[in-house]
Amino acid sequence: MRPEDVYDLTGVADPRVSPDGSLVAFVVWRLDREANEQRSTLWVVRADGSDPPRQVTFGESRDADPRWSPDGRWLAFTSKRDGDTMQLFVMPVGEPGEPRKLTDHDEDVEQPAWSPDGTRIAFASRVRDPAYEEEDEKKRRPRRITRLRYRLDTEGWVADRPRHLFVVPVEGAEPPRQVTHGDAEDERPSWSPDGTRIAFASARHEDWDVTPINDVYTVAADGSGDPELLTGMDGWCSAPSWSPDGGLIAYLFTPGVFDEPRHGQVAVVDVASGERRLLTSSLDRNCAPYPELREPVWEPGGEGVLFALEDRGTVPLYRVAADGSSAPEQVLAGDFCVTGFDAAGAAVAHVRSAVTSLPELWVGERRLTSVGGPFAETCELVDAEPFTATSADGAEVQAWIARPAGSVEGERYPLVLNVHGGPFTQYGRRFFDEFQVEAGAGYAVVFSNPRGSSGYTEEWGRAIRGPADGGPGWGSLDYEDVMAVVDTALERFDFLDPDRVAVMGGSYGGYMTSWIVGHTDRFRCAISERGVSDMAALDLSSDWAGFLKGYMGAYSWEDPEAYRRVSPIAHAARITTPLLILHSEDDLRCPAGQADALFTVLRSLKREVELVRFPKESHELSRSGSPAHRVMRFQVVLEWLDRHLKPQPEV
Repeated sequence: MRPEDVYDLTGVADPRVSPDGSLVAFVVWRLDREANEQRSTLWVVRADGSDPPRQVTFGESRDADPRWSPDGRWLAFTSKRDGDTMQLFVMPVGEPGEPRKLTDHDEDVEQPAWSPDGTRIAFASRVRDPAYEEEDEKKRRPRRITRLRYRLDTEGWVADRPRHLFVVPVEGAEPPRQVTHGDAEDERPSWSPDGTRIAFASARHEDWDVTPINDVYTVAADGSGDPELLTGMDGWCSAPSWSPDGGLIAYLFTPGVFDEPRHGQVAVVDVASGERRLLTSSLDRNCAPYPELREPVWEPGGEGVLFALEDRGTVPLYRVAADGSSAPEQVLAGDFCVTGFDAAGAAVAHVRSAVTSLPELWVGERRLTSVGGPFAETCELVDAEPFTATSADGAEVQAWIARPAGSVEGERYPLVLNVHGGPFTQYGRRFFDEFQVEAGAGYAVVFSNPRGSSGYTEEWGRAIRGPADGGPGWGSLDYEDVMAVVDTALERFDFLDPDRVAVMGGSYGGYMTSWIVGHTDRFRCAISERGVSDMAALDLSSDWAGFLKGYMGAYSWEDPEAYRRVSPIAHAARITTPLLILHSEDDLRCPAGQADALFTVLRSLKREVELVRFPKESHELSRSGSPAHRVMRFQVVLEWLDRHLKPQPEV
C-alpha cells in the first residue's frame, strides 16, 4: 500500500436488520479524491444472501444512519444531499418513491430513532445561540463561558450550541418539536415501547462540567415536563436501549468517578424502581469498546442483549441474559474485529475487519459484500504474526509483527515500533492503513498492547495509574513493556536490522514516543504525533480539561511535581534522537501548544527536530481527516523514516 492508495479505501458500516430479519441495510463509504471528502451511500441485501446487494440511495455527498420503520416498509436516513448539513429523510423500500425530507436544521441531524408506531422519528441535533444569526464573526457578540467542556474536538464550540433531542412526524405535517432543553449535551434517543417517553444519555447534574458523570434520563415524547433521572450518578452511562416489554433499559456503564480506567459494563436498570444490575462483570473485559459501536441490542423476546467487547486484540460479539441468570456467552469470535452489528428476527448481521481485509458485511458466517475486493487486488496487504514478549518484571505482553511487503529471504529490513493511543485502547486484528503503508514502504512493523491497554484484565489496564496516588504512572511499566517488545522482536526475527529501528505513535502513543527518546538513544529516529509533552498544561487546556485526575490521582495544581515527573517535556533536554513532531492546528484534545513546547526545547538545544502542523484538522487527522491531508501525512512520515533508516543517495 502506498500513500496515494488512501483515495481507494472503502468499506461497509452501520448494518441494520429489517424487523422481520429478511433484509439488511448498510452504509458503503469511500473517499472522493476530487472533492477531498468521504462519500457514502445506502445499500440493502437479503440476509440469506440469495440476491446480490443493491444500492438504494444515490446522493452525491453523504447518506448515513439507515433505520428501518417498525413495519419494515420505510428507511429513515440522514443525508447532505441538498446542503452542507446532514438532514433527516425517509424513503420507501421495495416500492417506487423518492426520499422525502423531514428537517431543515442549521446543524447536523444525528441518531434517528423511529417511534414504535412508526409515526414519528426522534433525533439529536445541536441548537445554535441566536448570536450565530450574525454571519460576520467580527461583529458577533463575544461568548460568555461559565463551564468547562465549552469546546470539543471535531465539534468546535459547543457552549453556545448544545446538542438536544427533537421529534418530528413522519408525514411532515408539523416541524420538529424540541423535547429537551437547557445547559446540557443530550444524545442517543431510545423510545419506550408504548411511545410515550424517550430515554437518552446526558449529564445534567449541577457540576456536570467538572465531575465526569453521565446518566440515563427519560423525557415525555411530547416534550412536556422535565427529564427524569433514572440512573445513579456514580459513573458514565451511555447508549440506552429500551427493552421490548418496557420494563428495563439496557445501557453501557463505566463505574467510578475520577477512577480511570475501568471496564465498561453492560447494565440494565428497572424503569420503575431504578434498580441496576450489571450483567458482564464476570468477563473482566471492556464491554464498551472505543470508538463506541452502538447500544446493546435486545433480542426480539427481550430475554437477553447482544453486545461487543475487546479481547486480546479482537472484538467479538457476546450475548447475556437480561435477568443475570446466566453468564455471558460468546456469539461470534475469530481473528477479526467487529465494527458494527445488529439483530432482528433470526438474523445477526455484523461488519468485520481483519488485518488484510477492509470492513465487510456478514450474517453469521456468510459474507454478503465484497466492496474491498478491488482494493485488495491492487495492493499486497501484509498480515501480522503474533508473538509474546516478557517484560522486565516477568509480565507477558501480546505483540505482532508485519513483514515488509515483498520481503526477500535473507535480507534485513528496518523496524518501526508503533505505540497506540489511549492508553486504554488496543491494537487489534483489523485493517489499519498505518501498518500497511509502512510495510508497503519496506519496513517491518511491530505493535503491541502494553500495560495500560484495554482488551485484557482491568488490572492490566489500571497498571499505570498514578503517580499522585502512589501508582507508577505513565512512562513506567508501559515503557518497560514496549522496550521488551522491541528486544524480543530483534532477538526472534533475523530479518530485522537492529541498527535501523524507529519508534512512532499518536496521542498517548505520541506521549510514549517522546518519553522513550527522552530515556534512551537506541532509536535511529522517532515520530511523535498529536502527542502530550506537558501533562499539567494538557490537564488545564484540553477539551476534557481536568480528566487526567482520574489517571494521575490528583489535579495538576494539587500535585504539580507528580505531573512534572511523568511529562516528556521534563526530560526533553536528554533527547538526542532525530524527532519529527506532527500535530493538527485544530486539535482540541491535545492542543497544538503541546507540540510547540517540545519543538521549542529541542530547537533551542539545536537538536535534529522538525515540526509539521496540518491546518483545519483535529485530533482525528490520521483516521478521518481530509483525504488529501491523510496522503500528505503519510508522505511526510515515509520521507522521515526513509531519510534516517534507508541508505541515501550520494549528492
